[in-house]
Amino acid sequence: MSDSEALADKTCVPCRGGVPPLTQKEYAPLLAELDAWQVVGGHHLVKDFRFPDFQAALGFVNRAGAIAEEQGHHPEITLGWGHAKVEIWTHKIDGLTESDFVLAAKYDRLVA
Repeated sequence: MSDSEALADKTCVPCRGGVPPLTQKEYAPLLAELDAWQVVGGHHLVKDFRFPDFQAALGFVNRAGAIAEEQGHHPEITLGWGHAKVEIWTHKIDGLTESDFVLAAKYDRLVA
């Protein structure tokens, strides 16, 4: 089992606030487990998933939404023809937690 699979097998943990966002040193090993995600401004994860058409992108968005509901962790998703841009961060602390990387790994698994 790869590290990314192990990360995808974890469950998002609700953030109650009062904790600092992950630092670059803390999130770098988690980012290395993901496929082509980027950290923007030390604040959020972003990836633009590409698909052959609108229907495939919409299918991904629907599956991603179901996972978000199951995990209680909700990303920003922008749907367009042939792509879905996903942005993830923990709103409660306005920054990154391990759960953001867990959700990203789950989304990578959807397209693997």
